[in-house]
Amino acid sequence: MAGTFSQIYIQVVFAVKGRESILHKEWREELFKYISGIVTEKGQKSIIINGVEDHVHAFIGLKPVMPISDLVRDMKNNSSKFINEKNWLPKKFSWQYGYGAFSYSHSHIDRVYKYILNQEEHHRKRTFREEYIDLLNKFEVPHEKKYLFDWIE
Repeated sequence: MAGTFSQIYIQVVFAVKGRESILHKEWREELFKYISGIVTEKGQKSIIINGVEDHVHAFIGLKPVMPISDLVRDMKNNSSKFINEKNWLPKKFSWQYGYGAFSYSHSHIDRVYKYILNQEEHHRKRTFREEYIDLLNKFEVPHEKKYLFDWIE
């Protein structure tokens, strides 16, 4: 009997609603572990989840039976609920609508992993806006700036 074989690696990027800098360092690691658990629970491979105060990068080994939109929806919905139940913030938390998803070959896994691992260092040199627009341009994703995340500068 023939099987189905695949290697699909996706970097997903999503931001805090209003791009507020409210993902506090004290609990960020716990949040990222929780998001990783969501990915794993959905039968996907969580390679690395990391980010800074206002956005998250998730590098995922995706099986073709899982629509990216469904996985990201579940990651965002469940992690929002998790943050709110922990009462880490004085007001209700939510993620901004939308996300970016970028595919990579197996040969890029180590490079993307290191890039996501070093987000804090990376963002000392460039803003999330610069990073995100660079990703869109690098991957030749057609976009209009008015439909990107709400930017707080």
